[in-house]
Amino acid sequence: MSHFFPLTPATPDPLQAAHLLREKLRVEGQLPQGLLRQEIEASWRRSFSHGLDCIDSKLVSLQVVNDLDMLLAANRMLLDAATPEMEFLAERYGNEGLVILGDANANMLAVEGRTDYLRTLGIQDITPGACWSESLRGTNALGTALIESRPILINSGEHYLECLSRFSCSSVPIKNPHGDAIGVLDLTREGTLAQPLDSLGMLMIAASQIESRLFGAFFPEHLVLVFHPRQQYLGSAWHGVLAVSVEGDILAANQQACDLLRLPRDKMVGQRCEEALGVRGNTLISRIVHDGTAKVPLAHGEFYFKALQLPRTPTIVSTPTTTAKPQPRPCTLDELADGQSRFGRALRMARQGLNNDLPVLLLGETGTGKEVVARALHEASARAGKPFIAVNCASIPEGLIESELFGYRDGAFTGARKGGVVGRLMQANGGTLFLDEIGDMPLHLQARLLRVLQERKVAPLGAGEEQNIDVAVICATHRDLKAMVRDKMFREDLYYRINGVSVGLPSLREREDLGQLIDTLLGKLGAGHVTVSHELAELFGHYPWPGNIRQLEMVLRAALAMREDDETELTPEHLSDHFLEELHASTRPSGGLIRDQELELIRSTLDSHQGNVSAAAHALGISRATLYRKLKQLQW
Repeated sequence: MSHFFPLTPATPDPLQAAHLLREKLRVEGQLPQGLLRQEIEASWRRSFSHGLDCIDSKLVSLQVVNDLDMLLAANRMLLDAATPEMEFLAERYGNEGLVILGDANANMLAVEGRTDYLRTLGIQDITPGACWSESLRGTNALGTALIESRPILINSGEHYLECLSRFSCSSVPIKNPHGDAIGVLDLTREGTLAQPLDSLGMLMIAASQIESRLFGAFFPEHLVLVFHPRQQYLGSAWHGVLAVSVEGDILAANQQACDLLRLPRDKMVGQRCEEALGVRGNTLISRIVHDGTAKVPLAHGEFYFKALQLPRTPTIVSTPTTTAKPQPRPCTLDELADGQSRFGRALRMARQGLNNDLPVLLLGETGTGKEVVARALHEASARAGKPFIAVNCASIPEGLIESELFGYRDGAFTGARKGGVVGRLMQANGGTLFLDEIGDMPLHLQARLLRVLQERKVAPLGAGEEQNIDVAVICATHRDLKAMVRDKMFREDLYYRINGVSVGLPSLREREDLGQLIDTLLGKLGAGHVTVSHELAELFGHYPWPGNIRQLEMVLRAALAMREDDETELTPEHLSDHFLEELHASTRPSGGLIRDQELELIRSTLDSHQGNVSAAAHALGISRATLYRKLKQLQW
C-alpha cells in the first residue's frame, strides 16, 4: 500500500500523478480508468458529477454550518457514547492531527486537535456544525466512508480537492444496533500514512466500543451481551453484541454477531433465543448473570458470553440468597447543621423560603456538599417524596444543555429519538429542580431559563405550545456571581431571580465539627465501627482541606482500603506517603524565623551533598517531590 498511483517516468510521485489527473479532469472532463484505487476513482467520479471544481480552494471554506444546538441535541446519544473514545484518540493523536466525530450526514459534531494549524493553510471550515459530505467537499474520508458504508483510507494525494492533497485520512462508520449508520469517526493527519492499517485498526476498535455503548443507550431496560469463540476477544472490535429482553427475545444484533452466528440480521432480530441460538433464553441469561462469563454451546460451536449491561429492573432471575444493598438515607437538615448554629439557622430559613416558593441559592467552595444540602432541603420541604432532579451545568457540553433542560419532541429534527425526550424541567414538575454550577450556564440559555422561572411555562425543542410547570428551584455555584454580573458574564436579572434565600456553605477548614463529620462519613462508608487515632485526628485538624468534604471522604475511603480486616482504628500508617507529607507540612509554620531556619537547613543540606537533590532529600528524611515543593514554597 505504499503507492496508490502507477509510477512511470512521466508521473514521478503520487502527488504529481494526482495533480496531473486533476488537470486532465478539469480540462477534458474525463478521468482515465485504473490510475486510482477503485473506491477512490468511484468517489472522484461522484465528486465531478456534483459539479465540484477539484482546483477550487474555496470549497474548504464554505462555512456551511447547521444550527449547532439542534444538531448536537439530535445526536446526543451518539455524543455521549463517543466521548470516552474521543478523549482517548485526542490524547493519542491530537498533537499531530485531528480527531473528528461526524453524524450520519457527515456533519461535524466534535473536533479535537490542530484546527489552528489548518486555518493557517486556508482550511477554515473544520468546526462543529460544518458539513463535509462528498457532494459539498468531494472525496474526503468523513463523507466517503458514509457513502461506501465501510472503513475508508484516503492517503496523501487521493482527496478530490487539490488543496487537501497534503493530508491523509482514515474514517470508520459507526452503526446503531439496527445496522444503520449513525455517525463516523475520522483521523486526519498531514503527509502520507506510514502505517495506514494501524490508524484504521485503532479507529475500528474505537467505533466498536461506541457501538457497544449505543446498545445500552438504545435498550436501557434490557440485557446487552457480548460473545466470541475466544474469551480474550470479549471487549474487542471483533466480538458480537446482542440486545436481549428478559423474556429471551433478541432485540438487536451488530454485524459481528451476524457473521459469528452465520445468520442475517432479519433472521435473528425478533426471534426467541432458542430459535436463533439453539439455547433457551432464561438458561443463557441465568448462566451469564450467575457466572459472569459463561461458555455456551451453540449451533456453530462454543461461544463465550458476557453481560455488558444488566437491565435496570432486577427481574431476570430470582436469587433468594442475595439481598439488595440498601440505599443510603439522605442527610437531614439537623444532621447537616450539627453543632453549627449559624449554619443551622441559614438552613431553616432556606427550608421556609422553599416552602413559600422562594428560590434558594447555595454558595460554597467545590466539595462542600452542595447537592447533599439541596437534597436535604427537598426532603425537609413540602415537596418531599416528589421528584428531585439535579442538573450540573458545568458537566454537560454547552450544545447539549438546552435539550437537557427543555427536552425535544418526536420528529423535531433529523435523528431525533423516537418519542422525543422529556427535559429535566418537566421531569422535576411537582418537585424540586437543582441547578448545580449555575454560574457555568451559557448566557443565551440564562435568558431562556429566566423566562421559564418567571412565567412557569416551558416549550420543548420542536414544539410550539408551552406547558405549565410547578417546580421549586435550588441553584448552587462556587463562583462569585456578583463579580460575574459586574463583568457581564451572568445576567443581573437572573441573579436576582434565583437569589431568594442564599445559604453560604462553610468550607471544611471553617467547621468545628470535623470529628463528628468523620464519624458520619465512616458510617456512610459502611465502617461505623472504625475510629480515627488521636495522632491522625490531630493531623486532620491542622490540614486546610482544599477539596473540602469530597476530599475528606476520598481520604477516608483510601485509608479504609489499606486497613487489615481485623483493624478498627485508622492511623497515619493507612495513608499514602504523599498525602502524609502534605499533612505534616501543614502542621509546620512557614513564616518568620522558622521559615528562615527551614530555608537555611535545606540550603546547607544541598551544599553538603553538592546539589544532589536525591541525596539531600534522603538526608532530610523527605521525598524528592517534597523537597522540590519546599524550595518552591520558600522561593529559593
